[in-house]
Amino acid sequence: MSRAIQFQNHPFRFLLYLEWGLLAVAITSVLTAPSIPRPGRPGLPRPPIDSLHQAHILIIGCLLLLGLLGLYLPTQRFWPRVSHLALQVVLIILISGLMLRGVRLFPFIYLVLVIRSCLMVGLMGRIAVTASAFLLFMITLRLKFRGLDGRLTLRFRHLVDSLQMNLIVFFGLSLVFIFLLVNALLNERTIQNRLQKTNEDLQRSAAQVKQLATAEERSRIAREMHDSLGHSLTALNIQLEGAIKLSQRDPQKSQLLLKEAKRLGSIALQDVRQSVATLRESSPQTSLQTRLNALIDTLKTSTGITPTVNIQLLIPLSEATTLTLYRLVQEGITNIVKHAQATEVELSLTATESEIILLLRDNGRGFDLTQTSTGFGLQGMRERAQAIGGTLTVNSQPGEGCEIQLRVKNEE
Repeated sequence: MSRAIQFQNHPFRFLLYLEWGLLAVAITSVLTAPSIPRPGRPGLPRPPIDSLHQAHILIIGCLLLLGLLGLYLPTQRFWPRVSHLALQVVLIILISGLMLRGVRLFPFIYLVLVIRSCLMVGLMGRIAVTASAFLLFMITLRLKFRGLDGRLTLRFRHLVDSLQMNLIVFFGLSLVFIFLLVNALLNERTIQNRLQKTNEDLQRSAAQVKQLATAEERSRIAREMHDSLGHSLTALNIQLEGAIKLSQRDPQKSQLLLKEAKRLGSIALQDVRQSVATLRESSPQTSLQTRLNALIDTLKTSTGITPTVNIQLLIPLSEATTLTLYRLVQEGITNIVKHAQATEVELSLTATESEIILLLRDNGRGFDLTQTSTGFGLQGMRERAQAIGGTLTVNSQPGEGCEIQLRVKNEE
């Protein structure tokens, strides 16, 4: 428990009502007890009637005080719990002593003590309180019947001893039942609290996973749009710029550039459709070799560079790997067309059973990695490489060209 048990936050309200019911039975037992003093020992006077009435009043007062103690049960610090239990034990001992003066015997108060101990202390403390309650009951019962030993015949003495034994056994079983019942309720409540906390944690985790999935999907869509349209639109823009410059000087060459721009526009439209199909998890309609050849043709048309190409696909590639390789080459060629001002380009792709190696190198002007490493193009390339378990390496220096290498270990 995180705080003291009171009426408002009692974990098992019916146990509190049960305590009140048991104490009410005890008070009723006192009120209905006959005002006949218990026979005294031989040679000793009987207690007077007025003394019995005072004992009744005192017992009722102790029972009411015991009931009020149940409205506040400390559960955190050690000494307040021990003091609270000790006060209840003192009241029960006082009531037990007064019961020896001709009042009926009622064992319910010991059950109340066991119920409260289960709510206040740990398992060992509960066992200790239960054992103490059982021992106190046996002592009270023995003292209650001790005065009859000298006045009973042997036959009736055996009958009284049998009755005492039956009461002890019945009370012991009652204590065990109450002890197990309350402990089972506490364990169930603990499990329910843990399940509730676990459910709340799962709901928070599900919300976080949903947010991460949304962010990942947005990033994937952004990569698809950037990689698919960036290449075609870049080449298209270069062709249109050339056509504008040559429109007056060389109309025939300008017309060729416009036709090429028209072709690149169609490719861009096809890339958009392909991106939509990819986002819908459709399989590509063309092979990786064919798609890479289309990129090489675009590079030739846009820059006039005839790249050195070495493609060896010795094993079938998964759809995810195929798309990643294509997008990496596409982004690399787009950067070469836009920024590199290269005269030589080398493309190498080897796929074996042990490893996949992709290499794209140019002799262009290069760039400073510390200033461009946060660009969306390189960032998207790294994300794609990580998605298939690969390692992407980018080497470049100003004036020394650029080299992009991807390595993917194939798991056996």
